[in-house]
Amino acid sequence: MKLQTVLVVLLISFFNPTAQGQYISADTYTRYELLAPETNSFRILYEVTETAPGARFHFNIIRPGSEASDEAVYDLATGKPLKFEVVTGAQAKADVPGGNFTPDAHYIKVYLANPVPARGECRLRIDKTYKDAKSYYAEGDRIVFKRGLGIPRNSVVLPAGYEIVSTSIAAQVIPEPDERLKLAFVNPGSGGQLEVTINARRLPESRKGEKKQ
Repeated sequence: MKLQTVLVVLLISFFNPTAQGQYISADTYTRYELLAPETNSFRILYEVTETAPGARFHFNIIRPGSEASDEAVYDLATGKPLKFEVVTGAQAKADVPGGNFTPDAHYIKVYLANPVPARGECRLRIDKTYKDAKSYYAEGDRIVFKRGLGIPRNSVVLPAGYEIVSTSIAAQVIPEPDERLKLAFVNPGSGGQLEVTINARRLPESRKGEKKQ
């Protein structure tokens, strides 16, 4: 098939609402807020769009090696909290037989407010805290965030009073209203893991005072 023909087919599928094929969302976003280094913990705000027609649940895996706590889930269309529970992959498979679940892994099972309509969507925010000493730790006078990230858009927010030493990926550095620094970046790959390593250090007291003037 010629390249021109392929492009025409793709354009028709994109603009024609009656074209066959599942509507796929690529706007998944995760914000990691690094907490006090001695806790080895970081807050995760994960935004995702469930697009599977007829879906009544959304499943979010709890990454092996991470201890999850303080979970909450919200429907971003209404701002209302959604019911959820933590289940095994085997339990998730019973709810969605065609799903790709790891049997002994754990998942946050979100009960959607309504089944997803054809070519519709449900936008969610999952709020949780992970404790993971292999991903976030102190090393001398520095802190290190080291984690493989597989979704398209991400940001990492340093604790208050810290500055960037190095980053393994190109990132936009944005000051937060409370003066914390946020590193925003994208995963340019095709669904593979982006290996991220960020090193930071605490600002000297003199420089902290300069920032507040």
